[in-house]
Amino acid sequence: MDIGVLGATGLIGRAVVAEGLRRGHRVTALTRDPARVPAQGGGATWRVADAGDVEGAARAVAGLDVMVNAIAPGGDIPDQITHAHVLPDTARALLKALELHPATRLVVIGGGGSLESAPGVRVLDDEEGFARILTDVLHVPAAYRAVALAHAEVLDLCRLSDRNWTYLSPSAGRIEPGERTGRYRVGGDQVLPPVEGAGDISTQDLAVAVLDEIETPRHVRRRFTAGY
Repeated sequence: MDIGVLGATGLIGRAVVAEGLRRGHRVTALTRDPARVPAQGGGATWRVADAGDVEGAARAVAGLDVMVNAIAPGGDIPDQITHAHVLPDTARALLKALELHPATRLVVIGGGGSLESAPGVRVLDDEEGFARILTDVLHVPAAYRAVALAHAEVLDLCRLSDRNWTYLSPSAGRIEPGERTGRYRVGGDQVLPPVEGAGDISTQDLAVAVLDEIETPRHVRRRFTAGY
Protein backbone atom coordinates (compact mmCIF):
# COMPACT_ATOMS: atom_id res chain seq x y z
CA MET A 1 0.00 0.00 0.00
CA ASP A 2 0.96 3.63 -0.41
CA ILE A 3 0.94 5.11 3.09
CA GLY A 4 1.60 8.72 4.01
CA VAL A 5 2.58 9.79 7.51
CA LEU A 6 2.03 13.38 8.61
CA GLY A 7 4.27 14.29 11.53
CA ALA A 8 6.86 11.78 10.40
CA THR A 9 9.67 13.38 12.43
CA GLY A 10 7.84 12.98 15.75
CA LEU A 11 8.25 10.01 18.10
CA ILE A 12 5.07 8.25 17.01
CA GLY A 13 5.35 9.31 13.38
CA ARG A 14 8.87 7.90 13.12
CA ALA A 15 7.69 4.61 14.59
CA VAL A 16 4.81 4.39 12.10
CA VAL A 17 7.18 5.09 9.20
CA ALA A 18 9.54 2.36 10.42
CA GLU A 19 6.74 -0.17 10.92
CA GLY A 20 5.28 0.54 7.50
CA LEU A 21 8.66 0.01 5.85
CA ARG A 22 9.23 -3.12 7.91
CA ARG A 23 6.06 -4.58 6.41
CA GLY A 24 7.00 -3.71 2.85
CA HIS A 25 4.68 -0.77 2.24
CA ARG A 26 5.58 2.29 0.20
CA VAL A 27 5.82 5.04 2.80
CA THR A 28 5.80 8.77 2.18
CA ALA A 29 7.06 10.65 5.23
CA LEU A 30 5.65 14.17 5.47
CA THR A 31 6.92 17.03 7.61
CA ARG A 32 6.18 20.75 7.76
CA ASP A 33 9.81 21.66 8.48
CA PRO A 34 12.32 21.31 5.60
CA ALA A 35 15.18 21.39 8.12
CA ARG A 36 13.98 18.09 9.61
CA VAL A 37 14.08 16.10 6.38
CA PRO A 38 16.92 13.58 6.83
CA ALA A 39 19.75 13.45 4.32
CA GLN A 40 19.02 9.75 3.83
CA GLY A 41 15.38 8.69 3.82
CA GLY A 42 15.95 5.20 5.17
CA GLY A 43 13.63 3.69 2.58
CA ALA A 44 10.85 6.27 2.88
CA THR A 45 10.11 9.03 0.40
CA TRP A 46 10.36 12.33 2.27
CA ARG A 47 8.29 15.36 1.33
CA VAL A 48 7.70 18.77 2.86
CA ALA A 49 3.96 19.29 3.30
CA ASP A 50 1.69 21.57 5.28
CA ALA A 51 -1.79 20.09 5.60
CA GLY A 52 -3.12 23.07 7.54
CA ASP A 53 -5.33 24.16 4.66
CA VAL A 54 -7.43 22.22 2.17
CA GLU A 55 -5.13 22.89 -0.78
CA GLY A 56 -2.06 21.68 1.10
CA ALA A 57 -3.94 18.70 2.53
CA ALA A 58 -5.18 17.69 -0.91
CA ARG A 59 -1.62 17.75 -2.26
CA ALA A 60 -0.44 15.65 0.68
CA VAL A 61 -3.23 13.07 0.29
CA ALA A 62 -3.01 12.68 -3.50
CA GLY A 63 -1.97 9.19 -4.60
CA LEU A 64 -2.14 7.62 -1.14
CA ASP A 65 -4.16 4.62 -0.02
CA VAL A 66 -3.89 5.70 3.61
CA MET A 67 -2.89 8.93 5.32
CA VAL A 68 -1.77 8.60 8.94
CA ASN A 69 -2.08 11.86 10.86
CA ALA A 70 0.48 11.73 13.67
CA ILE A 71 1.14 15.45 14.03
CA ALA A 72 1.78 17.30 17.26
CA PRO A 73 0.60 20.92 17.39
CA GLY A 74 4.06 22.23 18.16
CA GLY A 75 7.57 21.45 19.35
CA ASP A 76 7.93 21.70 23.12
CA ILE A 77 5.04 21.53 25.58
CA PRO A 78 4.39 25.31 25.84
CA ASP A 79 4.39 25.52 22.05
CA GLN A 80 1.89 22.65 21.83
CA ILE A 81 -0.42 24.36 24.32
CA THR A 82 -0.26 27.67 22.44
CA HIS A 83 -0.88 26.06 19.07
CA ALA A 84 -3.36 23.36 20.08
CA HIS A 85 -5.73 24.72 17.42
CA VAL A 86 -3.43 23.21 14.77
CA LEU A 87 -4.94 19.79 15.53
CA PRO A 88 -8.57 20.54 14.60
CA ASP A 89 -7.47 22.92 11.83
CA THR A 90 -5.49 20.12 10.19
CA ALA A 91 -8.30 17.61 10.71
CA ARG A 92 -10.80 19.90 8.98
CA ALA A 93 -8.44 20.34 6.04
CA LEU A 94 -7.73 16.62 5.71
CA LEU A 95 -11.38 15.60 5.92
CA LYS A 96 -12.25 18.20 3.28
CA ALA A 97 -9.37 16.99 1.10
CA LEU A 98 -10.74 13.45 1.29
CA GLU A 99 -13.81 14.69 -0.56
CA LEU A 100 -11.45 15.16 -3.52
CA HIS A 101 -9.73 11.82 -2.83
CA PRO A 102 -12.55 9.59 -1.49
CA ALA A 103 -10.58 6.36 -1.90
CA THR A 104 -7.97 7.48 0.64
CA ARG A 105 -8.43 6.40 4.23
CA LEU A 106 -7.50 8.69 7.13
CA VAL A 107 -6.05 7.19 10.32
CA VAL A 108 -5.68 9.74 13.12
CA ILE A 109 -3.45 9.12 16.13
CA GLY A 110 -5.15 11.22 18.76
CA GLY A 111 -5.26 11.63 22.50
CA GLY A 112 -6.48 9.48 25.35
CA GLY A 113 -8.26 12.22 27.30
CA SER A 114 -11.43 11.73 25.27
CA LEU A 115 -11.65 8.06 26.27
CA GLU A 116 -14.50 7.31 28.65
CA SER A 117 -13.85 6.42 32.28
CA ALA A 118 -17.54 5.42 32.49
CA PRO A 119 -20.25 5.35 29.81
CA GLY A 120 -20.63 8.89 28.50
CA VAL A 121 -18.00 10.37 30.85
CA ARG A 122 -14.68 11.35 29.30
CA VAL A 123 -11.47 11.22 31.31
CA LEU A 124 -10.82 14.90 30.62
CA ASP A 125 -14.28 15.90 31.90
CA ASP A 126 -13.05 15.44 35.48
CA GLU A 127 -10.94 18.59 35.47
CA GLU A 128 -9.27 18.01 38.84
CA GLY A 129 -8.60 14.34 38.20
CA PHE A 130 -7.33 15.00 34.71
CA ALA A 131 -5.07 17.76 36.00
CA ARG A 132 -3.49 15.21 38.35
CA ILE A 133 -2.95 12.82 35.45
CA LEU A 134 -1.27 15.58 33.47
CA THR A 135 1.01 16.76 36.26
CA ASP A 136 1.71 13.51 38.15
CA VAL A 137 1.69 10.91 35.36
CA LEU A 138 2.52 12.77 32.16
CA HIS A 139 4.62 15.44 33.90
CA VAL A 140 3.15 18.30 31.88
CA PRO A 141 1.34 21.39 33.20
CA ALA A 142 -2.41 21.29 33.80
CA ALA A 143 -2.75 23.78 30.94
CA TYR A 144 -1.97 20.88 28.60
CA ARG A 145 -5.69 20.09 28.90
CA ALA A 146 -6.05 22.49 25.96
CA VAL A 147 -4.23 19.96 23.78
CA ALA A 148 -6.43 17.12 25.06
CA LEU A 149 -9.52 19.18 24.24
CA ALA A 150 -8.14 19.85 20.76
CA HIS A 151 -7.62 16.11 20.23
CA ALA A 152 -11.20 15.52 21.40
CA GLU A 153 -12.42 18.10 18.88
CA VAL A 154 -10.64 16.18 16.13
CA LEU A 155 -12.57 13.05 17.14
CA ASP A 156 -15.83 15.03 17.03
CA LEU A 157 -14.96 16.31 13.55
CA CYS A 158 -14.28 12.77 12.35
CA ARG A 159 -17.57 11.54 13.76
CA LEU A 160 -19.41 14.23 11.81
CA SER A 161 -17.69 13.21 8.58
CA ASP A 162 -18.81 10.59 6.08
CA ARG A 163 -15.22 10.04 4.95
CA ASN A 164 -13.25 6.84 5.53
CA TRP A 165 -11.59 7.57 8.88
CA THR A 166 -10.28 5.77 11.97
CA TYR A 167 -9.20 7.42 15.22
CA LEU A 168 -6.75 5.77 17.63
CA SER A 169 -6.63 6.88 21.27
CA PRO A 170 -3.68 5.39 23.15
CA SER A 171 -4.94 3.87 26.41
CA ALA A 172 -1.81 4.73 28.33
CA GLY A 173 0.06 7.43 30.16
CA ARG A 174 3.40 8.37 28.63
CA ILE A 175 4.12 6.97 25.18
CA GLU A 176 7.85 6.62 24.70
CA PRO A 177 10.27 4.52 22.65
CA GLY A 178 10.75 1.04 24.03
CA GLU A 179 10.46 -2.56 22.94
CA ARG A 180 8.52 -3.78 19.92
CA THR A 181 6.69 -6.80 21.31
CA GLY A 182 3.90 -6.97 18.74
CA ARG A 183 1.44 -7.53 21.59
CA TYR A 184 -1.21 -5.11 22.79
CA ARG A 185 -4.86 -5.00 23.86
CA VAL A 186 -7.61 -3.27 21.91
CA GLY A 187 -10.72 -1.54 23.19
CA GLY A 188 -13.38 0.86 22.01
CA ASP A 189 -14.38 4.18 23.54
CA GLN A 190 -13.52 3.33 27.15
CA VAL A 191 -10.15 3.22 28.88
CA LEU A 192 -8.76 -0.30 28.96
CA PRO A 193 -9.05 -1.85 32.43
CA PRO A 194 -5.65 -2.02 34.15
CA VAL A 195 -3.66 -5.23 34.06
CA GLU A 196 -1.13 -5.98 36.78
CA GLY A 197 2.40 -5.41 35.56
CA ALA A 198 1.35 -3.68 32.34
CA GLY A 199 3.05 -0.37 31.69
CA ASP A 200 2.60 2.35 29.11
CA ILE A 201 2.58 1.20 25.50
CA SER A 202 5.75 1.86 23.52
CA THR A 203 5.77 3.96 20.37
CA GLN A 204 6.83 0.83 18.49
CA ASP A 205 3.83 -1.22 19.62
CA LEU A 206 1.48 1.70 19.04
CA ALA A 207 2.81 1.73 15.47
CA VAL A 208 2.14 -2.01 15.27
CA ALA A 209 -1.48 -1.30 16.25
CA VAL A 210 -1.70 1.38 13.55
CA LEU A 211 -0.36 -0.88 10.80
CA ASP A 212 -2.48 -3.82 11.93
CA GLU A 213 -5.56 -1.59 11.59
CA ILE A 214 -4.42 -0.34 8.19
CA GLU A 215 -3.85 -3.84 6.85
CA THR A 216 -6.98 -5.34 8.44
CA PRO A 217 -9.56 -2.59 8.96
CA ARG A 218 -11.71 -3.27 12.01
CA HIS A 219 -12.60 0.26 13.08
CA VAL A 220 -13.79 2.11 9.99
CA ARG A 221 -15.50 5.38 10.97
CA ARG A 222 -14.88 4.43 14.58
CA ARG A 223 -12.47 5.19 17.41
CA PHE A 224 -10.48 2.47 19.11
CA THR A 225 -7.88 2.33 21.81
CA ALA A 226 -4.72 0.28 22.17
CA GLY A 227 -2.55 -0.42 25.20
CA TYR A 228 -0.88 -3.16 27.19
